[in-house]
Parts: sequence; C-alpha cells; structure tokens
Amino acid sequence: MNGAAAARPAVLFDLDGTLTDPFVGITRSLQHVLEKLGRIAPPPDDLRWCIGPPIQSNIGVLLGTDDKALIWQGVELYRERYATHGKFENELIDGIPEALATLAERGVFMTVATSKLKTFASEIVDHFGLAGYFDAVHGSELDGSNAVKADLVAHILDTERLVAGNAVMIGDRSHDVVGAKANGVASIGVLWGFGDHEELLDAGADHIAENPADLPGLIGTALDRG
Repeated sequence: MNGAAAARPAVLFDLDGTLTDPFVGITRSLQHVLEKLGRIAPPPDDLRWCIGPPIQSNIGVLLGTDDKALIWQGVELYRERYATHGKFENELIDGIPEALATLAERGVFMTVATSKLKTFASEIVDHFGLAGYFDAVHGSELDGSNAVKADLVAHILDTERLVAGNAVMIGDRSHDVVGAKANGVASIGVLWGFGDHEELLDAGADHIAENPADLPGLIGTALDRG
C-alpha cells in the first residue's frame, strides 16, 4: 500500500448482515454440525444470534462445551458444508451496490472486514459482483486468528497502513462496533441485518443507518469527526 492510498479515507464493511443476508447458509450449516455430532438442531430462527460472532464461539455455545477439540471438530464440519453449499445460500442486500458505487466515486478506500474465513469472504464478494468496489478483503484465518473483530480491525489498520482517525467500520452487530471502538475507529451500525437499534447503541455506535442509501452521508459525517 503506497502513501497516497494510505492517506485515503477508509471504510471497513462487515459482510454477513451488512452486505449480504447469509441466514439460510449459516443456519443450515450450524444445523448440520449439531446433527452430525448427535445433537438436536434448533429451528433456524433460534440460530439468528449466531450470525455475527466468530464461528468457534458459536459452536462452543451450541454444544455447551469449552472442549477445544470438540469445538474444532464442529468448526471443520461447519466449514465442510459451508464450502460446498452454505456460502451461496445467500442474498445480496438491496441498495448495497449503489451505496458502494457512490463511495467508489469519492475515492474512498474500501475493504471487507469479516469474522468469516477470508477465502469464503472473497468468494462471496466475487459471486455477487462486488469485488470491483473493494481494495481488499480481510477475514479470519484457518487457525481462528482475526476472528475477533478487535483483532481483525487492528490487523487491517496495520496491514493496509490506515489511520484509525480516518476510518469507519460499518456493521450490523455489537461485535463490529466494539471492534471499531477498541481501535479508535468510528462506527456505523446498520438496521437491515441481525442486530437491533438497542444492541448497536448499547455497544457505542456513533451513527445508525436505517437503509443502505443512508451510508454515503453517514460515512462522510463519521470521517469528518476529527
């Protein structure tokens, strides 16, 4: 990343619930894990809370265990199904391409910042024709590193040589807001995903977007805060 690029305002976008609606793929893959491990899988709506947090923590809660070996067995089962079916059981959120196009015209540096595996994230971004809007795609690694949003945001700032005070994180869950705040990055919570207004405000979101068309204006406000 050259100095000119690093000086650009930067926008970090969560993926699940922010750019796309992954409800079917994630919940079906989690049901698959539970069934394969001999557990009773709850209905999809009872798994909505799992969209946002790192998969390792979700599986630990669903299995009621802190046994790392069992958790990682669940993670592998999840990844096997998600790789072949789940990642494209997914829908692009209306209005997102238009918002991204507006930001791209402004010359804003844009990256995906997701707890999802980076390889899955790149494939999903490509699948929905969004790759041309993004300068980078960042996600977690196979060993679980960068799955926690605070770690991921820190990694992105360092890797892309971005300035925290000139960056904003966009996401639908408290994890996105908390990860941004831990790194001195502004945050915008979105209401079309899986977190509600109360969750986002309680986490400390600087702004709330009700629909994708709100994003360009709110991002401009957030980046002008300093």
